[in-house]
Amino acid sequence: MHYFPQRLDGGAQTALLAALRAVIVIAPLFTPAMPRSGKPMSVRMTNCGPLGWVTDKERGYRYQGTHPVTGKPWPPIPSMLLDLWQDVSDYPFPPEACLVNYYACDAKMGLHQDKDEEDFAAPVLSVSLGDTGVFRVGGRSRKDPTQRFELKSGDVVVLGGEDRLAYHGIDHILAGTSGVLPEGGRFNLTLRRVTKPK
Repeated sequence: MHYFPQRLDGGAQTALLAALRAVIVIAPLFTPAMPRSGKPMSVRMTNCGPLGWVTDKERGYRYQGTHPVTGKPWPPIPSMLLDLWQDVSDYPFPPEACLVNYYACDAKMGLHQDKDEEDFAAPVLSVSLGDTGVFRVGGRSRKDPTQRFELKSGDVVVLGGEDRLAYHGIDHILAGTSGVLPEGGRFNLTLRRVTKPK
């Protein structure tokens, strides 16, 4: 795990938010549902890139090329995120998906592994934008000890190597800790390579 505090300065955060707003116009935020139970998740999400991660009761966790509500292809990943991936991922191929999770002040994400991808040699790169999120990360077993970090707006985390399948999640959001989002809350953008390079 590599932690890059304030990797994006104020100007870069403003530019990223503008690019993200443009993505959401094309691919609106939607509420995903858990497999089997159909219980709605507390985050709202969308994606950009050739593939997008989605989940619902009927078909579970998966990647697909279209928005589950509009049926339209996902918009491209903003160029500044592709540049960031090239700078810090230490992986020679581009990401294929950028999952965008929006956390309102009461949203959270339980401990989980990112394991719906084919190529675990590629890292997972995460960008925080907006209010601080209390991030919890452990080992490759759910029973392993965990550590907590406060991820502030502009922070970047890369999970790769031995930590690529580390359990991680967001315990809660510290409301009012950032003025980046006028509506409050936090965006988390997660860049992933989905398929194995040919």
